[in-house]
Amino acid sequence: MHTASGKAAADSRRAVAALLCGALIWGLIWYPYRILRDDGVDGIAASTASYALAFVLGLPFWRRSPGARPPWSTLFWLALSAGVCNLGYILATLNGEVVRVLLLFYLAPLWTVLLARPLLGERPDAVGGLVIALSLSGAAIMFWQPRLGIPAPRDAADWLGLLAGFAFALFNVLSRRARALNSASKVLAAFAGVVGIGLLLLLSGVGHWRAPSAPSLWLLLGLLGAILLLANVIVQFGLVRVAANRAIVIMLSEIVVAALAAWLLAGEALAAREWLGGAIIVAASLLTARQAEDSPA
Repeated sequence: MHTASGKAAADSRRAVAALLCGALIWGLIWYPYRILRDDGVDGIAASTASYALAFVLGLPFWRRSPGARPPWSTLFWLALSAGVCNLGYILATLNGEVVRVLLLFYLAPLWTVLLARPLLGERPDAVGGLVIALSLSGAAIMFWQPRLGIPAPRDAADWLGLLAGFAFALFNVLSRRARALNSASKVLAAFAGVVGIGLLLLLSGVGHWRAPSAPSLWLLLGLLGAILLLANVIVQFGLVRVAANRAIVIMLSEIVVAALAAWLLAGEALAAREWLGGAIIVAASLLTARQAEDSPA
């Protein structure tokens, strides 16, 4: 009994460490893409190449995963939502303030509550209504335009951050519908979505194909692909071993990592009003975590 409890405690510590490591990676992932951008490598091309490598490296995990292969329609919608999410987030952090983009991305609980009704048949309860109210209040504070007298996104990075958060919520809701689908298939669908959308944009003339100019940057691009796969594997390891409410709180540390990194590496800092709106958005995410704790498994 003592041995079993000790092993469970060790597994729990490793799971928490995995989630913290994942939050660290996602809080810093924007910086290598900025290095490539400064060398003239387009964000769409860099994202497409790095996710293509992650997809190739991840194929053995999919082949070894148990269970029947999922319907192509399920994989298509998962790939589409994940592709918009990841590509939108990277492009937003390349063109806007990292922490502001991340806070707008964390409006995902708002979209989740709204999407769960038509896709899962879940009616918003009192907690869901409070999540909506808090999220909208936080967004209104962050978006407030004194000259216009109304809240409105100020640039393309804001719109991309919102779109990425919406797509993230859609991916999560679709994942809940596809409960029988193993995590390896979901991860590979996400990678394929980025590659597919990236190639379509590049072929249509959005972005350009310029390659890195130095071997060290080629190495950086390759490392990005490996890191993307690693981040998804370790986060999946943590998510299946940590309660949903605890996992949400742990992953919010991504905001702290991104804030410190953006200040130290890019000299970015948010105004007090943006921090206030962001704090309210984070409160909505924490409320979502509490709701996950109270919900049946």
